[in-house]
Amino acid sequence: MPLRYDDEHLLAAIETPLKNRLAEEALTAYRTLVDGSGPGADFLGWLNLPLKEKSELSGIEKIAAEIRSSGDLLVCIGIGGSYLGTKAVIEALFPADSRIRFAGQHLSPLELGQLMAELKEKDFYINVISKSGTTTEPGVVFRMLRSLAEEKYGPSASDRIIATTDAARGALRTLSERQGYRTFVIPDDVGGRFSVLSPVGLLPVLTAGADLSAILRGARRALSSSSAADNAPKSLESLPPALRYAAHRQHLLRQGKGIEILANFEPRLHFISEWWKQLFGESEGKDQKGIFPASVDFTTDLHSMGQWIQDGTRSIFETFLIIENYPDDVTVPDDPENLDTLNFLSGLKLSEVNRKAYEGTMQAHLAGSVPVSSLFLDELDEEHIFELFVHFEIAVSVSAYMQKVNPFDQPGVEAYKINMFRLLGKPGF
Repeated sequence: MPLRYDDEHLLAAIETPLKNRLAEEALTAYRTLVDGSGPGADFLGWLNLPLKEKSELSGIEKIAAEIRSSGDLLVCIGIGGSYLGTKAVIEALFPADSRIRFAGQHLSPLELGQLMAELKEKDFYINVISKSGTTTEPGVVFRMLRSLAEEKYGPSASDRIIATTDAARGALRTLSERQGYRTFVIPDDVGGRFSVLSPVGLLPVLTAGADLSAILRGARRALSSSSAADNAPKSLESLPPALRYAAHRQHLLRQGKGIEILANFEPRLHFISEWWKQLFGESEGKDQKGIFPASVDFTTDLHSMGQWIQDGTRSIFETFLIIENYPDDVTVPDDPENLDTLNFLSGLKLSEVNRKAYEGTMQAHLAGSVPVSSLFLDELDEEHIFELFVHFEIAVSVSAYMQKVNPFDQPGVEAYKINMFRLLGKPGF
């Protein structure tokens, strides 16, 4: 089943004339996106990634199969959009899989030292992901792991390194050509946070065992759903889910709700929330504008952040991300002594208990004056995860255009680098 968006509580709070104006505004922003007439239009290649045929991706499938059969581990080196979407998929679908490791997203000597010790005992491949090859965090880590691979495998180390990088330029492209690394291209018209359907994400997730057909099916469904906007009546209720979600976000921002909390009730969704935070934070947070994206993992965080969400400053709204069906479920057993007084749950599936926790939380937060809506995934699988990814990519683009910012640049990211390079004594800084 397709992704389902329940926004009835948000719709009920908006008068019809305003709903119509929001619908018109969202439709205009969507047409700006698909027509390529807005700022950042040279970074719209992500809209075409779901339309690729499987045959075009056979090279990725071939190397993924090789890594699965010949190596114990694949180490993905990247930061930001070069790893978050990939990690989100793998943590959701293959949390116990020991095949994939991530590095280059931080500068922790503790974590890197532990990884290097593990790699000395394993057969491994490296997938280094960077358009330039000069980003500090992945660049430093690649130096170290490349040296380890060369020490371990000698001249054949180049067969163990796959570079996902620019098509024609940059330090990593130059190194790859000199060393004979196999390469995949990060398209020039696809920004990092929109790249999970490119080789950036596909090589690692296929290596982990994901189903390419299901990935493409889900992503295409989200594109198809949003394209229905072209024939939708100009009413908010009739818009596709991505456009309704974008319209609600901007309406709530104008009402003083400057923080969105993405809340899930499944620990495996944690890194999807992390990817979502980058997607929305980098796309909207500029020109002194934007909604601050935050996330919580319920029910765990109900015992920490729950108090603030319930009774704190009313500057927030909340979007729940819910899985509808669990093919693998467990039943709460009966306890004859019932010392914990929990026998009222005996015989229930744990998913039923979790669902009531969501419903109870939503009702409590509504009563606490938190605007809420919910996104439902039928199951946690490749098809629905990639449908969700494309849904969010379209929604953030529409939302950003509604607030008159370029969704596809990130000028503020360079500020910390300039200071760090100066403090480290980099020439020219």
